[in-house]
Amino acid sequence: MKNGIVRFAALYVFNVAVLLLIGLLSAGVSVGFHALWAAVILTLAALFVKPLLTGAFRKAAAKSAADRTKTGEKVVQYVLVYLVELIIWVAVVWLSGVRASGFWSYALPPLLLLFGWMIYDQVDDRLRAKAGELYDAVQGRVSGRKAASASAPTAAETQATAEAREELQDGLTPEQRRMLDELG
Repeated sequence: MKNGIVRFAALYVFNVAVLLLIGLLSAGVSVGFHALWAAVILTLAALFVKPLLTGAFRKAAAKSAADRTKTGEKVVQYVLVYLVELIIWVAVVWLSGVRASGFWSYALPPLLLLFGWMIYDQVDDRLRAKAGELYDAVQGRVSGRKAASASAPTAAETQATAEAREELQDGLTPEQRRMLDELG
């Protein structure tokens, strides 16, 4: 659950920033404070709808792919991703207070979303690590104890960690290792 919350939070913050940027750069698009609600829709779409749509489009494209070159394959992939982004953008406009008027206000924002998510993929690990640290700190404060990373390990934890490392090396528990030693 923690991983899902951290992933949602990191993507949500990034989507708010991208939506505000779309509002600034795209003529005919009005975002404003609606970016907060639109980012919820955009984040949920990115986490659940986008993988389903991408898979469906790729399956349909794979059926029609007879003799394609590498360049043709890349073009098809980019067109499919753009179509997914377009569907998600239309859903965001429809379900939130974001207003779009005119052809370019529907054609350009999916491109900006595509670039934004490409950047997000590059910084995703760092954002999720930082969001995980923040989540652990808040959870520690709420439960009234220090974060696990801040406390020093006890002797029992150190011994358990050493045993776990040994087990990872050969895949045997200490009991299995002892029994194997007794056999041979």
